[in-house]
Amino acid sequence: MDEPRKSDARIVAATNQNLSSLQNEGKFRKDLNYRLRTHRIYIPPLCDRMDDVPLLTEHFLEEAARSLKKKKPTPPKELFTLLRAYSFPGNIRELQSMIFDAVSRHKGGILSLDVFKFHINREQANAPESLPTEQTAGSPPPLVSFPGRKLPTIKQATEVLVDEAMKRADGNQSIAAKMLGISQQAMSKRMKKKG
Repeated sequence: MDEPRKSDARIVAATNQNLSSLQNEGKFRKDLNYRLRTHRIYIPPLCDRMDDVPLLTEHFLEEAARSLKKKKPTPPKELFTLLRAYSFPGNIRELQSMIFDAVSRHKGGILSLDVFKFHINREQANAPESLPTEQTAGSPPPLVSFPGRKLPTIKQATEVLVDEAMKRADGNQSIAAKMLGISQQAMSKRMKKKG
């Protein structure tokens, strides 16, 4: 027989879905949505707060080392630049799994970038080829927009892309080249031409 009992429980729920939209589509119960909305905290995706990458990386390095009973490895300087240049479609869990994988393979000395580069290359290779036709909520604005303006020449557009890649890579040509899908040598040549 069911018997009512008083409880002092607190329920914490998290989702990456827009519950109001799901409710409007009839895919989520209205009464449950109202009960869950008592106190809401919005945490932006990692791609919208890349300044958190070094702090989170350090935290996950310590956590992985402790969990795997290893000494915390020293991250190379380029690691933070490499990670900040990546969009993290898997959000913080993706960063955490990359770090755990790297630490589990780590033998000693400076942490290798190989695991991170492999993961990023694999994810980018599996990403859809075509660009989205419209901007999604939370995504960064397009690099350049040309409504009603004269289109730039290929040379001008290339210069804008190279400048933006170098900016996002904190001046690291190797990482900028990776972002643009060109070789380090091709990037170096473009930078020399530019002066």
